[in-house]
Amino acid sequence: MIEPPDLLSLDSAAKDALIVALVERVNALTAENAGLKERQAAEVAALRAEIAALQAKLDRPPKTPDNSSVPPSRGHKRTEFVKNRDKRNAHPGAHRPLDPHPTHRRDILASVCGHCGADVSGSPQEPCEAYDRIDIPPIAPEVTRVTLHGGRCPCCARRFKAEAPAELEPGSPFGPNLRALVLYLRFTQGVAYERLSRLMGDLFGLSISEGALVNIVAAARQRFAAASAAIRARLLNGTVICSDETGLRVGKRSWWLWVFHHGQNACFVTHPRRSKEAVGEFLGEVRPRVWVADRYGAQAGWAEDQQACLAHLLRDTQYVIDQGDDVFAPALRHFIGLACDEAERRDTWNDATLDLHRRRLEAELDRVLTLTPAHPAGVKWKGAIEKLRPTLLVFMSNRDVPPTNNESERSLRPTATYRKITNGFRSQWGAIEYADIRSAIETGRRQSIGALKAIKDVLALPPPPALADTG
Repeated sequence: MIEPPDLLSLDSAAKDALIVALVERVNALTAENAGLKERQAAEVAALRAEIAALQAKLDRPPKTPDNSSVPPSRGHKRTEFVKNRDKRNAHPGAHRPLDPHPTHRRDILASVCGHCGADVSGSPQEPCEAYDRIDIPPIAPEVTRVTLHGGRCPCCARRFKAEAPAELEPGSPFGPNLRALVLYLRFTQGVAYERLSRLMGDLFGLSISEGALVNIVAAARQRFAAASAAIRARLLNGTVICSDETGLRVGKRSWWLWVFHHGQNACFVTHPRRSKEAVGEFLGEVRPRVWVADRYGAQAGWAEDQQACLAHLLRDTQYVIDQGDDVFAPALRHFIGLACDEAERRDTWNDATLDLHRRRLEAELDRVLTLTPAHPAGVKWKGAIEKLRPTLLVFMSNRDVPPTNNESERSLRPTATYRKITNGFRSQWGAIEYADIRSAIETGRRQSIGALKAIKDVLALPPPPALADTG
């Protein structure tokens, strides 16, 4: 602790110097205190602004599947309990319809009367009741032992051996139907290799190791890659492409599974990035005429015209209504519903009628955009719609363009289920092959072909040149 100076021992000059130093010290402390107060006031203002922003977020309505892109599985399930239900108004009974093509038929004739016990075997009888009994016969693998005979040629004295018949060549012991079933269970039903090995033993009595299952999957890579390349080529030859993406786990990294589709063709692509790089690698030098997607930036700027997904806009508009806008958003919701109704009926119109309805929709959109919302959410949403206006009615000028991107959501739904079941892939080649298999399955679905049949069709195709060269 510093001892204060003895003022009595100081002369007048020293006292004056001490007074000046104290005054300067007081002024410095006063200035420092003023700076601290200003900084405190600024921090308080910033904290109050942050609290106000957080309070505004708390006041916003929750994101639901009805007003956002939240999946239905994460939405709140409303359960209504009905008390004192009138049991007299029960729904009519239902039963399983009879099989139109039963495997076997058994006509049972009565031999005795159930009332008096008289012999009725010679009496005329008619059908009184018919029902089916459905069962599955025991399933066992069909094993064909192939023995190739040979000997020594009496002419040239060289050894000879019989040629293997078609589809029974030496090599892997597993046939095409078994391979297709393994791929179907693994990539459609999400059965893991360990469980799949046990399933084959329990259900079919077939002993097959996990390594053999992996080899079956790996052996099909090039065939499905060739099928996916053919689907991609057909897509790029068209004029319209729809796209969307979803998350995918590969190893310890987050990848993305993209789908590009239109009409009867759908191509899935795995990529480590959710950016324009993935779309650019898929398109190469090709640029379609119209692109259909949501408002994600990586899917914009790839075509002459862009069709915004009206279903996404409808949900976003509903969220603006939930926030409190009662001027612009309700009118826009009505317009989007009207546009979707027109899209459903456009195939029944000729070109002149279609153009008339397009001009009516444009006039209605002009009227909606003249509205002036008062709510901040409505003002912001109106600005976004004004920028999106060229992308709202492209489908009314081109019959091949869908008004929504819902088909992309339907195509990605099985992949999201598969991701939840399996938690992703350990290797990159597994993820790439999954995308190729999904391309074949989804393309088959659009052509009314089942998943198992689509896999069999790909395995039945001639092997690609790279695979044929290696034997």
